[in-house]
Amino acid sequence: MTDTAKLDAVMTRCPVIPVLVVNDVAQARPLAEALVAGGLTTLEVTLRTPCALEVIEEMSKVEGAFVGAGTVLNPTDLERAVKAGSRFIVSPGLTAPLADSARDHDMPFLPGIANAGDIMRGLDLGLTRFKFFPAVTNGGIPALKSLASVFGNVRFCPTGGITEGSAPDWLALPSVSCVGGSWITAGEFDAKTVTQRATAAALLRQS
Repeated sequence: MTDTAKLDAVMTRCPVIPVLVVNDVAQARPLAEALVAGGLTTLEVTLRTPCALEVIEEMSKVEGAFVGAGTVLNPTDLERAVKAGSRFIVSPGLTAPLADSARDHDMPFLPGIANAGDIMRGLDLGLTRFKFFPAVTNGGIPALKSLASVFGNVRFCPTGGITEGSAPDWLALPSVSCVGGSWITAGEFDAKTVTQRATAAALLRQS
């Protein structure tokens, strides 16, 4: 399977990838179980908290959960995430060292881009799948439509400012394989609420 095919398999598992910031390891497994119960099985745990790597380890134990690491900034972050059990890597930006490290580890890598120059640098590195970030701040749907019109073979996961209400509009774009969102777990953790939100999100499909 090619690198692109591996990443497509990650991006098309679910229409929405929950972007998770978890501060308490004790919440890891119950949160993953609630999301999987709702039909969202692809989970991005951001490396923004001291316990993030432990959270990845715990969530990976949940049957059906496909757990990756987000906010990966450098090869050291990537190596730690891989050791914790990450099955894919997401970064807010794109650097050659990080792309090389992902390739060395045979790890699906979704780097962040914000403009045409970023995409061209990614293409030079053999990449065609990107996270459009921060999506709303960078011009929203009109901006992504413009980029997609130039780079027809590229597919995106817009993340940053996307809401339950706006997600369907993003997913309707042919260039969008999935979206990343934090609304599903926003607020205090409540398993029933998270499962309900996940169920609604899992039903979203491109038109």
